[in-house]
Amino acid sequence: MENNVQNTIAEVFDEIAQGLEDGNFGSRPRVGVTLLGSEHGEEEVLRGAELAQANDPSIEVVVIGTLTDTKLETVAASTPEDAHDKMDELLAEGKLDAAVTMHYTFPIGVSTVGRSTTPGVGKTMFIANTTGTSDMDRTSAMVKNAISGIAVAKANGNENPTVGILNIDGAHQVEKSLNKLKDKGYKINFTQSHRADGGIEMRGNDLLQGVPDIMIMDSLTGNIITKVMSSFLTGGSYESVGEGYGPGAGKGYDKIINIISRASGANVIAGALSYAGRCVKGNLVDKVNAEYKAAEKAGLSDVLASLTAPPKKDDSAQEVKEPAKKAVSEAILGIDILVLEEAVTELWKADIYATSGMGCTGPVVMVAPADEDHAREVLKAADYL
Repeated sequence: MENNVQNTIAEVFDEIAQGLEDGNFGSRPRVGVTLLGSEHGEEEVLRGAELAQANDPSIEVVVIGTLTDTKLETVAASTPEDAHDKMDELLAEGKLDAAVTMHYTFPIGVSTVGRSTTPGVGKTMFIANTTGTSDMDRTSAMVKNAISGIAVAKANGNENPTVGILNIDGAHQVEKSLNKLKDKGYKINFTQSHRADGGIEMRGNDLLQGVPDIMIMDSLTGNIITKVMSSFLTGGSYESVGEGYGPGAGKGYDKIINIISRASGANVIAGALSYAGRCVKGNLVDKVNAEYKAAEKAGLSDVLASLTAPPKKDDSAQEVKEPAKKAVSEAILGIDILVLEEAVTELWKADIYATSGMGCTGPVVMVAPADEDHAREVLKAADYL
């Protein structure tokens, strides 16, 4: 008992001494980084670790690998697999609060929220998500990515982040799903595209400008975007900008493990370590669970079930006849490409002539000007808009 008290007193005095030195009082998150596996060698990862410690005294960096010529605390590991084992062991024992590594396998339901610096205006933007899989259904995964992205942003000090959805396949379905949650009380702050026609769907221009705080997409697209954003100045061989692929986030997941690439350079590695430290200080695990709880209260389960429900069989589908043709010049946007032809059929059932097409901003249904208002009513009633 006496030894425990003495140890606690010693830790408190250590924290006070460190706080007087660097201005950061209180316990500092211990963030580990595995050195092995980089395409640029262990020395580059170590340089990133030392850079993180020099630039961010609010964290305590621990390196795991073969290099020992450093003032940082070291843990010996001879292979990437050995380093992962040591990292997992230290996290389980509470000797690390978070870790940064390469090639980590997350369970289904967990994927990472990256943080990039946009080349247009130098703004940081969360990319939700970048590795792992939030759900086996791609559109459902993107809905979950939005929830995880909001939680990570909040853990990093942004209590009301703006959200945009990258204009890719499934974006309209994701928008509808998130709006259903919003209508039932889930707090989500959508932004608008900087393009003249606006909208929640973000164009490539918005991506480069960092218009939303959080850009929603599937993790495979996010992985590519992160790579391009981080290495656009180097030709792709060396990631020099941003904070990596971010922490794994998902309902019930209780670790903070941030991902970097084998191509990540020292600056990105340093950023990833600070990013992990902020997630610890911002109670990321609790933030993620609270965000999912709020979404579930707003009907998340029903929304996800509707995305994966089998299409309704319509026995009269074969009997639908094309109405008399008209000159179509009005474009109705906001219908996902996956259900575009079904939307046209729905209008034909209502004796409205329509055709499908693809505009600069995505799929469209074309109708005659006189039919536009009625067509919108039909499509909304059938849940296409």
